[in-house]
Amino acid sequence: MITLRDLNRATLARQLLLRRHAMPALEAVEHLVGLQAQAPFPPYFGLWSRLSGFEPGELARLLEERHVVRLVLMRGTVHLVSAADSLTLRPLTQPQLTRYLHSAYGSRIAALDLDAVVAAGRRALEGGPLTGAALGARLAGEFPGVKAADLAQIMRILVPLVQVPPRAVWGRSGQTAYATAESWLGRDPDPRPSPETLVRRYLAAFGPATVADAQAWSGLTGLREVVERLRPELVTLTGPDGRELFDLPGAPRPGGEAPAPVRLLAPFDNLLLSHADRTRVIADADRPRVITVNGQVLGTVLVDGFVRGTWKRDKAVVSVELFAPVTGAQAEEIRAEAAALLAFAAPGSAHDIRGV
Repeated sequence: MITLRDLNRATLARQLLLRRHAMPALEAVEHLVGLQAQAPFPPYFGLWSRLSGFEPGELARLLEERHVVRLVLMRGTVHLVSAADSLTLRPLTQPQLTRYLHSAYGSRIAALDLDAVVAAGRRALEGGPLTGAALGARLAGEFPGVKAADLAQIMRILVPLVQVPPRAVWGRSGQTAYATAESWLGRDPDPRPSPETLVRRYLAAFGPATVADAQAWSGLTGLREVVERLRPELVTLTGPDGRELFDLPGAPRPGGEAPAPVRLLAPFDNLLLSHADRTRVIADADRPRVITVNGQVLGTVLVDGFVRGTWKRDKAVVSVELFAPVTGAQAEEIRAEAAALLAFAAPGSAHDIRGV
């Protein structure tokens, strides 16, 4: 049997959080199978917490040079992924997105020719990237009686649309504008993406895990059959609650006594969102303090490997809210990590750390 602390340390090792790694940002993005990115800048902090010497310009250049992109993927949320991964992950997640469209919009789109909407939307985007409002307005001229916002959303759900720079480029601002992944990257989606490869990569980044965990992360159903096909090549473990966990042979499992340094995780960090049972990193009682009623996921403080508080940054100020007292040494480590975050995000400014 693997204990809860064993599971915690194994997951942190996969997530590059037991130590900062000397790894190119693109390699880290691919290892993590992307970073959740509803907001433009959390991925920068997600990489800062995992990589040594990471500078925001490295990720900004990857966006501008089209090596990474932001688009709707797992769980119907925006992720920042490598260009190559966008072309394999989107076809795998598309059936779930299509089901969501029909369940969420129902009668509003029942009489609509969705293929015609997609074709018209692709024609509109041939002239270059468009904001959602502009794309919807173009389509509304061809589909009278349908809300422009609904037409733009249909395109976003049924077509792999990437959010193009300057959106999410560090130090810049810009409206969200869309281009098709094919036109932006000059390549077509993978016609035969492998769900087996998806499961292996999930385990490499988030394992050991149950089938339910893999489905919670991906938003996909039917992964039990995929895991059963892979069973002969996987390691099986018994989790702290008696459930069967799957893992890759040779994947790091350092044991519950491995030291886990304080880390300030980015808002929307996938570590908190990628398992059906999240107690390996956060107690159930603390989840409402981190994930708000309107779907925001706050930045969190890891102490001894588990979420023990939240943090927010306002310019050159980091405010920490701890859920329970910590030791003096742990408080000092939190302050040091907060100071490092401010040196990363607001260099040259007078820094202030509050709440710890």
